[in-house]
Amino acid sequence: METQTLIYLFVGLSFALYIGIAVWSRAGSTKEFYVAGGGVNPIVNGMATAADWMSAASFISMAGIIAFMGYDASVYLMGWTGGYVLLALLLAPYLRKFGQFTVPDFIGTRYYSKAARVVAVICLIFISFTYIAGQMRGVGIVFSRFLDVDITMGVIIGMGIVFVYSVLGGMKGITYTQVAQYCVLIFAYMVPAFFLSFMITGNPIPQIGLGSTVNDGSGLYVLQKLNLVLTDLGFGAYTDGQKSMIDVFCITLALMVGTAGLPHVIVRFFTVPKASDARKSAGWALIFIALLYTTAPAVGAFARLNFIDSVNEQAYATAPAWFKNWERNDLIAFADKNGDGVMQYRKGDAFAGKPEFTGTAGPSGERAVTNAPVADNANEVYVDQDIMVLANPEIGKLPGWVIALVAAGGLAAALSTAAGLLLVISSSVSHDLLKQTFRPNISEKGELMAARLAATAAIVIAGYLGIYPPGWVAQVVAFAFGLAAASLFPAIFMGIFSKRMNKEGAIAGMVSGLAFTFGYIVYFKLAAPDANVAANWLFGVSPEGIGVIGMLINFGIAMAVSSVTAGPPLEVRKLVDSIRVPRGAGEAHVH
Repeated sequence: METQTLIYLFVGLSFALYIGIAVWSRAGSTKEFYVAGGGVNPIVNGMATAADWMSAASFISMAGIIAFMGYDASVYLMGWTGGYVLLALLLAPYLRKFGQFTVPDFIGTRYYSKAARVVAVICLIFISFTYIAGQMRGVGIVFSRFLDVDITMGVIIGMGIVFVYSVLGGMKGITYTQVAQYCVLIFAYMVPAFFLSFMITGNPIPQIGLGSTVNDGSGLYVLQKLNLVLTDLGFGAYTDGQKSMIDVFCITLALMVGTAGLPHVIVRFFTVPKASDARKSAGWALIFIALLYTTAPAVGAFARLNFIDSVNEQAYATAPAWFKNWERNDLIAFADKNGDGVMQYRKGDAFAGKPEFTGTAGPSGERAVTNAPVADNANEVYVDQDIMVLANPEIGKLPGWVIALVAAGGLAAALSTAAGLLLVISSSVSHDLLKQTFRPNISEKGELMAARLAATAAIVIAGYLGIYPPGWVAQVVAFAFGLAAASLFPAIFMGIFSKRMNKEGAIAGMVSGLAFTFGYIVYFKLAAPDANVAANWLFGVSPEGIGVIGMLINFGIAMAVSSVTAGPPLEVRKLVDSIRVPRGAGEAHVH
């Protein structure tokens, strides 16, 4: 069976499975729509949480960033996994014991204020739409290559699939769909890793293969070989970092704390029967997540070695099929600067910006582009780093069924997180803004309809952001974590562990943290991208790590304002005690 036929088969069957599960488990009440009825088994919830959290950034982009950034990309591994431990131990059980539907529910009740609830919803929407842009971009990349459509059409198809199973099934449908998606994505990630590790090192276990010698008779270890190859081509050594220590620290901490403040992950702990199950669920999720995260460094290293071997010093006229496949989708390109028809992969930008193909051939047969080649370096190859995991099986000449499996896995990763984010947005609008704030008398049927309408609107906006994303998938996702770290995390943390924190302090902190962080990211990434260099950053902290400074601003302003305003009422202080004291931990708190 041809590879393209296998791709259609694998992707089609996975979509049929997701939609079938959504129809079978569709939500019939607001409780099922928001928290899957609150009775999900901890192991099942752990698997669903892993799928919810391991987004397109984890599956598609992280290994690509590791492949091209090397040591500097370790911040993503440390930050995202460390943050999950922080979330599991510090917040999840207490929020489950609180026993409501959403993060704004907790903030609105804990800070006895509709204004605090509305501010939390605004923070949540900023975070979720920033995050979802990366997911829809990932969906577009997968569809554009494997279903042979352009990225825009790929995003639109993805919007339609997510619409069916998130709007129909709610949290109940999404939970069981995400279990299936986890199985697909982890199998799709591990199988090529086993193949590549065995081909390059002779050891099929990628975690061990990364520390093994290369199968070329040189006696060099994988990272030694990679360092040697890259330095010969003018790049920095793979195991040397370029980022400053302060920036590495801030990005790692922003990702950690941002993970603990992500609303679509937190809400998963409301779906288990009791607080102790929240801890068990978090533990299982960490095991499921570790399977992919301990494999990603090996996948990144193998991908960079294979990419260089496949491209550098190869004649364009006889370029491998995978190169031409991805070239058709504008995600890799060749600029023949010296006219010899041979691809030279070196340090530097091949083009002035992302190449856009004109559809005509250049002097050496290369596809002509509208952006002129950069003349001050020898690099002739442009590659979008988000394609590396998806292209890996083709570069390594693996069987067609493996390529098809990776296509299905990439879609599962992106769609599972997109669905979770859309649910968070819709529940915030219908439950927190309508039911709890502006229309308290709305019927359950009306609230459920509002949730589905909100999800529909969110899908349209998410699709637009996927078509016009502000960066690579993992970069965009990193910004979402920074916004979460600077806005929601401090309010949640102080709401659990400080009886003195009041509504005035929490609101002032959330607004200031979000405004500062969002403004910093917009300035350096959109308004003045040419100024985005270390010399111009505040304290040497990049936009990816600025959430830590925003978090400190949030904490500082919140504590300062609360110290000069009236403390919370007695019933709120009792609420804090009831959340933190083990007594009655098995029951949801009633308001």
